[in-house]
Amino acid sequence: MEWLKRLNNALDYIEQNLDDKIEYEKLAQIAGCSVYHFQRMFSYMAEMPLSEYIRNRRLTKAAFDLQKGDKVIDVAIKYGYESPTAFNRAFQKFHKVSPSKAQKEGTFLKAHPPISFKITVKGVKQMEYSIVKKGEMRIVGAKILLNNGVNGEIKESSMEENFKMVPAFWQAVGQDGRLAKIVSMMDSNSNGVLGVSACMANVENWEYYIAVQTDKEVIEGLEEYIIPANTWAVFKGNGVMPTAIQEVEKRIVTEWLPTSGYEYADAPDIEVYLNQDFTNSQFEVWIPVREAK
Repeated sequence: MEWLKRLNNALDYIEQNLDDKIEYEKLAQIAGCSVYHFQRMFSYMAEMPLSEYIRNRRLTKAAFDLQKGDKVIDVAIKYGYESPTAFNRAFQKFHKVSPSKAQKEGTFLKAHPPISFKITVKGVKQMEYSIVKKGEMRIVGAKILLNNGVNGEIKESSMEENFKMVPAFWQAVGQDGRLAKIVSMMDSNSNGVLGVSACMANVENWEYYIAVQTDKEVIEGLEEYIIPANTWAVFKGNGVMPTAIQEVEKRIVTEWLPTSGYEYADAPDIEVYLNQDFTNSQFEVWIPVREAK
């Protein structure tokens, strides 16, 4: 499939640039999605963060170079480390031996081979979904800025940081009274409290909102955001948070999306929380889609 081919072309770009800068924006452009969506798809499909995969591949190549007789400082510079000390620390963490020992014959080293994506038939559970076209949606709520990891070479663990920031943000909004304000904004347009990831391409800031769809005036301490018109694939789920929603999102990316005839569109992701019981949450996941090219 063309969509899967583009993902593998993005992996080829990584492989061809292990000794050069690897740019988030270029990866996303090749894959035909936003930086945010590429990072998230990769982490679900490869079961590891993108930054970790690139680091492991570079350290694998570095070990080959050292065994060929290249100098430690030259190898460190080649794979983007600012100093031999930083390279030594990363190398020992991955290979469990120092770079100088790696140069000696008979030393056991680790190798992380390049990956590729393909469709596998699992057939474990059915997935129910609906395709929904929506016009602009006005939401009001609390906002946090996320780490977008753009502007050149990939920043270490940007997506992992975001995964930690969002649950902490929910906790803070619940404790400081903003969640109660947000719930009070509900009107006939609201069908639950929303978690909105506004992380599109070519935007300076990635933003995450805890909000409701509403026509009411903005309350002090909250902010307005307009979700652009788009088509969404909608999936229902339930269970203990955040594990339940993460499992649904993973299945969307690894099972539904590759065979659906759709691909990610450049629009916000939406989580709809239909109740406030995090031990038995009822929710929906809305992912922006367009027909695959």
